[in-house]
Amino acid sequence: ICVIGDEDTTLAIVGFLLAGVGEIDSKKNSNFLVVNNKTPVNQIEEAFKAFTARDDVAVILITQSAADSIRYLLDDYESMIPTVLEIPSKDNPYDPSKDSVMQRIMKKMSVGTD
Repeated sequence: ICVIGDEDTTLAIVGFLLAGVGEIDSKKNSNFLVVNNKTPVNQIEEAFKAFTARDDVAVILITQSAADSIRYLLDDYESMIPTVLEIPSKDNPYDPSKDSVMQRIMKKMSVGTD
């Protein structure tokens, strides 16, 4: 599991770390990124690209507010594994109309109903 979350989601990230999910390897690469309003978009992009390229990752959790800053990458991402799940944050409730995975699901469901 990898996590890209804002500061409000830091408690969840800390929970993952305490549960043993957090990892920092010998090259100082981690499986999490804490995002705040000063985090450059290219840092979020790089983390997302690095996480999706790893073969030991099955799920990437990303707060929707962080996902909005790299929406073009999420919209183009088509792999099933790792699965990218958008989650709400304290100040930003979940909006399914922005979630690229949810949009794909809705599109596939509507194809069979016409």
